[in-house]
Amino acid sequence: MNVAIGTKNDTSLYKDALLVRRIVFIEEQHVPEEEEIDEFEQEAMHFVLYDGEKPIGAGRFRTIDNGLGKIERICVLPQYRGSGAGKLIMEAIEQFAKKQGVPKVKLNAQTHAEPFYQKLGYQTVSDVFMDAGIPHVTMVKSL
Repeated sequence: MNVAIGTKNDTSLYKDALLVRRIVFIEEQHVPEEEEIDEFEQEAMHFVLYDGEKPIGAGRFRTIDNGLGKIERICVLPQYRGSGAGKLIMEAIEQFAKKQGVPKVKLNAQTHAEPFYQKLGYQTVSDVFMDAGIPHVTMVKSL
């Protein structure tokens, strides 16, 4: 498995990212498409995990207030969950963020994924809140 990184302008990579996100978030979790594909697509760096030629996971990263990094849209196709795929995506995003000089990252995790992020060193810093009808918590990690 390998992770590719690109912008929205990298058409094939971006289409692959959207394919995985559509399957996981829109079809599986019933997130409305207009919430899933938002105004931050252009400014974000997109990450796609491939198994050979097949896109199996995705995520995106952008820099927000005061150089803080924001990790978003982490997803892995159902048949690849538990294989280490999510960890590979997260490691690639964190390495990218470090190279950009980002000292700290945050993400809004679905509550069922909170233990996964805790294993990667993230700390929960919020109460549970709803996003797209799904319970989430905000988590942070210093890089």
